[in-house]
Amino acid sequence: MGFFSAQTKPAEAPEVVEEPVEEATNLPELPEKQSETVIAKDMTITGRVSGSGLVKIEGVVEGELVLNGAAVVTETGRIKGPVEADVVHVSGYIEGDVLAREHLRLEMTGTVDGNVKTGSFVIEDGGCLNGRCTMTKKGKEPTFLY
Repeated sequence: MGFFSAQTKPAEAPEVVEEPVEEATNLPELPEKQSETVIAKDMTITGRVSGSGLVKIEGVVEGELVLNGAAVVTETGRIKGPVEADVVHVSGYIEGDVLAREHLRLEMTGTVDGNVKTGSFVIEDGGCLNGRCTMTKKGKEPTFLY
């Protein structure tokens, strides 16, 4: 009898015993997904834009932008008007005052022509601020002076 012609018994599968699973009681809840809006490169929005979530500006906003969330102005993005948000990242151009309740980041290609009020401010080498900056203390809600 050859090596390959031997009959073999199929291996028996081990018995599976299902154990009850205890529900975890101390797991944190997942954060609610925030909405995301993109104002496209060839688009112009005129008027007041308000809401919550993340707004990415690749085009032009002519008017006030008020958010509970974040505003990201890309290199092609332009805003003509005041901006108010929790977090603001600028790689493009803002002409108007900026209130960033938590944090403002001015990227190396970004420009802000206006006054800034924020709790935390980072300006990368090459970023341009033409205006006055007022820093707020943690725990104090910043508001515009006008």
